[in-house]
Amino acid sequence: MEKKCHLKEFIYVITAFNLAYPITPWKFKLSCMPSNTTYDFFFPPGISKNTSNLNGRYEAVVETKLNSSGTYLSNLSSRTTFHCCFWSEEDKNCSVYTDDIEGKAFVTTVNSLVFQQSGENWNIQCWMKEDLKLFICNIESLFKNPFKNYDLKVHLLYVLLDVLEESPLLPQKDSFQVVQCNCSVHECCECHVPVPTAKLNNSLLMYLKITSGGAVFHSPPMSAQPINVVKPDPPLGLRMEITDTGSLKISWSSPTLVPFQLQYQVQYSENSTKYIRKTDEIVSATSLLVDSVLPGSSYGAQVRCKRLDGLGIWSDWSALLTFTTQDVIYFPPKILTAVGSNISFHCIYKNEKKIVSSKKIVWWLNLAEKIPQSQYDVVDDHISKVTFPNLNATKPRGKFTYDAVYCCNEQECHHRYAELYVIDVNINISCETDGYLTKMTCRWSPNAIQSLAGSNLQLRYHRSSLYCSDVPSIHPVSEPKDCHLQRDGFYECIFQPIFLLSGYTMWIRINHTLGSLDSPPACVIPDSVVKPLPPSSVKAEITVKIGLLKISWEKPVFPENNLQFQIRYGLSGKQVQWKMFEVYDAKLKSASLPVPDLCAVYTVQVRCKRLDGLGYWSNWSTPAHTVVMDVKVPIRGPEFWRLISEDTTKKERNVTLLWKPLMKNDSLCSVRRYVVKHHTSHNGTWLEDVGNHTKLTFLWTEQAHSVMVLAINSIGASSANFNLTFSRAISKVNIVQSLSAYPLNSSCVILSWMLSPSNYNLMYFILEWKILNEDSEIKWLRIPSSVKKYYVHDHFIPIEKYQFSLYPIFTEGVGKPKIINSFAQDDEKHQHDADLYVIVPIIISSSILLLGILSVSHQRMKKLFWEDVPNPKNCSWAQGLNFQKRTDIL
Repeated sequence: MEKKCHLKEFIYVITAFNLAYPITPWKFKLSCMPSNTTYDFFFPPGISKNTSNLNGRYEAVVETKLNSSGTYLSNLSSRTTFHCCFWSEEDKNCSVYTDDIEGKAFVTTVNSLVFQQSGENWNIQCWMKEDLKLFICNIESLFKNPFKNYDLKVHLLYVLLDVLEESPLLPQKDSFQVVQCNCSVHECCECHVPVPTAKLNNSLLMYLKITSGGAVFHSPPMSAQPINVVKPDPPLGLRMEITDTGSLKISWSSPTLVPFQLQYQVQYSENSTKYIRKTDEIVSATSLLVDSVLPGSSYGAQVRCKRLDGLGIWSDWSALLTFTTQDVIYFPPKILTAVGSNISFHCIYKNEKKIVSSKKIVWWLNLAEKIPQSQYDVVDDHISKVTFPNLNATKPRGKFTYDAVYCCNEQECHHRYAELYVIDVNINISCETDGYLTKMTCRWSPNAIQSLAGSNLQLRYHRSSLYCSDVPSIHPVSEPKDCHLQRDGFYECIFQPIFLLSGYTMWIRINHTLGSLDSPPACVIPDSVVKPLPPSSVKAEITVKIGLLKISWEKPVFPENNLQFQIRYGLSGKQVQWKMFEVYDAKLKSASLPVPDLCAVYTVQVRCKRLDGLGYWSNWSTPAHTVVMDVKVPIRGPEFWRLISEDTTKKERNVTLLWKPLMKNDSLCSVRRYVVKHHTSHNGTWLEDVGNHTKLTFLWTEQAHSVMVLAINSIGASSANFNLTFSRAISKVNIVQSLSAYPLNSSCVILSWMLSPSNYNLMYFILEWKILNEDSEIKWLRIPSSVKKYYVHDHFIPIEKYQFSLYPIFTEGVGKPKIINSFAQDDEKHQHDADLYVIVPIIISSSILLLGILSVSHQRMKKLFWEDVPNPKNCSWAQGLNFQKRTDIL
């Protein structure tokens, strides 16, 4: 009971906040020694021993700003009192209290002689872990316990004070929480105290309870503000490289979790042929430059960090990194640049153990082309520089996508080289705004830089409030834009929503480990790159009676600018042969165009674009098709002929009219029926509807009977028609004196005839032909009256005999025909004339071919006969003879 009371009183005393030892960012010590010993024996050299007498009253403890505590060892009836205090190399003041304090903690007497003779010392360091979740204290005993059965146990008692006040209330014993520390066999313990994130700025009050060798030691109270003793993790990613300026760059990455800025301590060493040096520097950046780097040197570096402002604890050192420079140093070792730029390489060349003079250095490109000395510069005694002006794009050589630049010692070149990458960054970016004016789509092709492995492309842009500047430039503040690769190899980026009158300056950034390049910037105003919606309600028709192709449309709602229109039209089919027509009047909504065939189906499409020329043509509208319908009366009636059959017994003549269906171009565009118009002197005029039939038979009873065949469509009857008069008197008029037929081949026959003078008005001829002695179809055609020779094309069978009949057609009626029943055989002159049409071209062609053959043969014969004739210059017997002078040989 008495022991518990003393312990309660002890805790009450040591938890006075204003008496607690402030935990330092560095290591400190806890020393406990018997009160009846010589202090010089227990304290390390240099520690101040301040002695005060405690009278057992609490007030005395408080007044002396107690940073020590008492611990007692009882050996049966005797007691040994241990006094403990904190001290450090930076603060060696340790107040020691020698008077007994009644009621203080007692310990057992087990092996107490060990501590009575030597006392105890511990190294302590406390810090807040970088994750700001765990407070750690490390306790290491400096007393090597010779007794194996002495177990070291350490407990940490702590309390987090919620509010900082000038005169805080002392926490009660029950306020302290206890954590057991993890101890190893080497008498080193680690205590973990969880700290909520919200209380990092609060004060942590604690003390240690250490059990060792049967003795229990209580430390004085100590306090810390967790945020002030954060120990960061070591810096990450330590690396060394030669910079473009020839310096050694030591760089690293800061720990990611610390909520404050850091400072860094860098230790590095250099071992070269000239000297060995070690340097220690503190920097606030995450890199350090070391000048005067030499080839063939070895460098080592490591780095640690701590809080930049205020208190903090140095992190552990990073792992040691070593870096050895090559015998030839290029800086920069690799260059990525754009076409048209100027770049330079520097070089330091070490030959065996000696650095080569820069004046003796020469440069080669790909070991095949020596670079002119006019491009060299001497920087100093050892650094040579070469400059490449106005560079062209690098041409890939197999798997190599760069040019190798060699720095050589006169005629000796090291195998190491610098790499030069030159790419064309002229990437065209095209944008268009949709017809609804809601989004802008931009496209660009990466083909220009596909050869640069490891690169990635990014579209960046800057939006100005209104319009574009006269000369677009890359803005320092820009945003990236997601672009997606399409099947056609282009990247596509969509801006939505858009500001129609804002200027979007955009460019392609090429990111690579060697650096970044930007394509020339382009500025786009969405309102100026609109691709309108295609015109709607497109209609096409052939106008009735006028006969024009009429196209009508409705303009799209957006944009509101004046638009121009483009019409394309053509005959419908698989492959339409388009014709174009431009409409520049923004108010027009239709156009009428002449077309050659009014009875064909036409396909029509319309598109539009801003009248001022900005933006793009819209897509073509949905195709519209014309419908074939009658647009005019037929141009003429059909050509027709007759067959006459005479019944001699009844003295009657039956006339059968024959005609061919009227073509679309003549009927415009269809024929509903045919009507035969009759006229006789006795019966007058009457009409006979034939329907869609193409022949009509009627009885010829009067001296003269005129007929006319009319074609009727939905518009009306044909305007021009052929008239044929059957007259008994005119049928005896004979003006065809002779008719001859000459076959050229199985598909063509030439007919010629001769006429006698006549007073009748000759309109045209009708030629009939058929196979003789067969009831075959009679074929006929109309021949102009001015023709006296005509080529008849048909399939003629050589073994058959044909009958040809030539009828003169007068205004007054049909004259008497000239009929022949065979081809002409006795008239050699006409036969010869017909043959000439075939033979003469053949003779001319054969003559030209024969002349060509003779010319080639002459050259070959000349070469054949004269090949073996000796050259006088090469024959001894022929030398001295004049081959141009004639010599008579008998």
